[in-house]
Amino acid sequence: MVVALVVEQVEVLVVALEVVLVEWTSLSANEKQTMQNLNDRLVNYLDKVHALELANGELERKIKEWYEKHGPGTTTGEKKDYSKYYTIINDLKAQILVASVENAKLLLQCDNARLAADDFKMKFENEQYMRQTVEADINGLRRVMDDLTLAKSDYESQLESLNEEIAYLKKNHEDEVKGMQVTQAGQVSVEMNAAPGTDLTKLLNDMRNQYEDLAQKNRAEAEDRFNRMSADLKKSISQGVEQQKESKSELTELRRTLQALEIELQSQLAMKKSLESTLAETEGAFCVKLARIQEMIINIEEQIARLKGESECQTAEYQQLLDIKARLENEIEIYRKLLDGDLSKSSQSTSQSTRQSTTQSTSQSTSQYGKGASSDRGSPAGSTSSKGSSSYRVREIREKVVDGVVVSSEVIEK
Repeated sequence: MVVALVVEQVEVLVVALEVVLVEWTSLSANEKQTMQNLNDRLVNYLDKVHALELANGELERKIKEWYEKHGPGTTTGEKKDYSKYYTIINDLKAQILVASVENAKLLLQCDNARLAADDFKMKFENEQYMRQTVEADINGLRRVMDDLTLAKSDYESQLESLNEEIAYLKKNHEDEVKGMQVTQAGQVSVEMNAAPGTDLTKLLNDMRNQYEDLAQKNRAEAEDRFNRMSADLKKSISQGVEQQKESKSELTELRRTLQALEIELQSQLAMKKSLESTLAETEGAFCVKLARIQEMIINIEEQIARLKGESECQTAEYQQLLDIKARLENEIEIYRKLLDGDLSKSSQSTSQSTRQSTTQSTSQSTSQYGKGASSDRGSPAGSTSSKGSSSYRVREIREKVVDGVVVSSEVIEK
């Protein structure tokens, strides 16, 4: 706006100078009055120039103050308020930090869940190995139980055979006793002087006692052995049953633990999947926000660059206007000098023409027509002549123009 005012004032100066030049080049016969008017206008023009110089100084002061406040590279003065962008950037940085912390927590939870899953997997494998070992022991105990059952059946068959043998021996013994009793009842007592024979009854009784003792001993040994083996077998069976119950309870507990771990693993996997999706969405949202912030930063940088360019253009225009002002002041000074010199010369030429008109009044009557014709023919462009006067003035104006601007001007009178 300030530059526009300066441009308008300079245009006014240029128009005024053009008017002065036009009026100065179109001087008529009443040159004195015209020069007086020109002097008055020049005074007014100089007053305007002085006022414009003051206004220009004020504008320069304002421009300097504006550049001190708003120019690039200033450290003091008013600056553009970017505080709202700072708060937005700080909020976004805080959100990014929170998201990074949450991401780290989620990664830590995922690692912990993976480690817990590996631990549970190792425990499951150990329990599975223990289960297989217990099942192998149970199978071994079953084989032992089968062997004990076979041994028990063998001992039972041996016991039955021994019982049958005892019954058979008892029966034979009874038959022999009965036979001996019959023989004793029907015998004839014959006394002979012979050596006494063996007592068969006593011998049979001794044999029977021996067999009974042997059978009793065998029976006792068999019962003792059977009881001992039965007790060992029952003890082994009870221990196997207890171990089997413990193994079943442990197996049930392990199955329950495995199911709980599988459920927890599924929940952890679902949580991990949801957290990964949430993380992806959060990263996408922050990427979009980051892109928007980058666009805002790029726009702000473009605005700053545009403002710098405009300020540089305004500085260049202001420098051009200062150059134009200097040239105009130079031209005004030249025109002032020229006008001062023209006024003095015009007064001298007027007095000379008056004296010549009084001295040559007699000669004009004889040659008025010829001289008048010659004066009309001899007045060049830019010269002034008075009808009936013998004085001539020829003004030659030489101007030096650079880039459409008058740099210097020179007036030559002939």
